[in-house]
Amino acid sequence: MTRRPGPGGTSRPRILVIEDDPDIARAVQAVLVAGRLEPVAAADGQAGLRAFHAGRPDLVVLDIGLPVLDGWAVLDRLRDFSEVPVLMLTSHDLEAEKVRGLRAGADDYVTKPFSNAELLARVEALLRRRRPGSDAAEVYDDGLVRVAFADSEASVSDRPVSLTPTEFRLLAALVRHPARILSPDQLLEQAWQDPAGIGPDRVKFAVMRLRRKLGQRGSGGPIEAVRGFGYRYLPPR
Repeated sequence: MTRRPGPGGTSRPRILVIEDDPDIARAVQAVLVAGRLEPVAAADGQAGLRAFHAGRPDLVVLDIGLPVLDGWAVLDRLRDFSEVPVLMLTSHDLEAEKVRGLRAGADDYVTKPFSNAELLARVEALLRRRRPGSDAAEVYDDGLVRVAFADSEASVSDRPVSLTPTEFRLLAALVRHPARILSPDQLLEQAWQDPAGIGPDRVKFAVMRLRRKLGQRGSGGPIEAVRGFGYRYLPPR
């Protein structure tokens, strides 16, 4: 996803629309374009997650009834590694569904059918109050490892480390959840743009390369393999 310049040369906020109904997806995109926003569409949950990793949008418009992965699963995975604002599209005016979405980490919801004015107003409101410390400005620094997420830059003990895009996303996923064990499947989803058909061995060897680049040798170091479960990042004490 490439940002198009807005008025005065400023970049337009990118909005990822994950919606399987082509008519609704086109309507939502038209509303966003009219509001000087930059929409990108995905037609199922898995494609939506790939599009998110590829372009890091400023906001996600997320339908619940999606094929492959439904909206609840997508929201859960997004919240594993990102605080990007999420506006959910619900098909029914059901209070329980709205409460479930908000408790799962959604920031707002719109019930279908919705008016163009309401949809745009809610998107603009979420963009205005985007959470402090979100992806656009977040930097992780524990004194040993520093990760600037927006700039895709990493360093160890103030020494820049050259990482491939996949290695950077792998490191970012680990440091976003210090001391939490992430399974190979979770790391595949977060670090590989197209994880379909990739086995856990790919994660194993990628972690080995990442540990070497961080100067980690043997079992010591911040990235720990937990046999039978996955991997975790342990900040220095």
